[in-house]
Amino acid sequence: MSEFAPRPGATATAVAVEGVRAAYGRIEVLHGVDLEIPGGVFALLGPNGAGKSTLLKVIGGRLRPTAGAVRIDGAGSRRTPEALARTGVIAIPEGRGVFPNLSVRDNLRMWTYRGAAMADVEARAYEEFPRLKERRRQLAGSLSGGEQQMLAISRALAGDTKVLLLDEISMGLAPIIVSRLFELVGTIAASGVTVVVVEQFAETALGVADRAAIMLHGRIAHQGTPAEMAEAAESAYL
Repeated sequence: MSEFAPRPGATATAVAVEGVRAAYGRIEVLHGVDLEIPGGVFALLGPNGAGKSTLLKVIGGRLRPTAGAVRIDGAGSRRTPEALARTGVIAIPEGRGVFPNLSVRDNLRMWTYRGAAMADVEARAYEEFPRLKERRRQLAGSLSGGEQQMLAISRALAGDTKVLLLDEISMGLAPIIVSRLFELVGTIAASGVTVVVVEQFAETALGVADRAAIMLHGRIAHQGTPAEMAEAAESAYL
């Protein structure tokens, strides 16, 4: 694996969630969430239906909160996902994040919309994931689940990513692939990128996390160090 160099003068981008409530129609899912994410890898844990993915959608601009605010480096983030992406906030949703009817190479070309050169995007993606180079002319939808997730995460390697939001990247993948992806997550964070990882499986995410929190019933139930959250998860929902 290559070593990521920190961006010149880069400091971790802080994310603050302040009293956030969010709903789907009349059903409120988030009930006043407060959370400080100072940088590094932050693991957001909890069972299905806890509100983890909804909170990630709010942070990434895909769902407007009904109350409260999200601040990224102190600035309010009530912007569209496209506007946030241009500032370096990149979300990779559950179920991969690729264009299935485009080739691997054309997917990589889509990552250049923030101004990165195609040659640089390809070089970085193929260095981290040589398998993508072998399949660069293949339709993304015909790749294996692990290969699609590699392609999706390559988006974070293109340009000046500041905040990376990852939703259940381990879903349906073999343990060896999950281990490889989380190793890369740790390396990306070491370059100065703030990474928020939503995971149902605590052990995998806590292995690379600097801080973590557990969500239950639309609220933050616990937060602290990975060791503290591993113990809390045992009694909370595992």
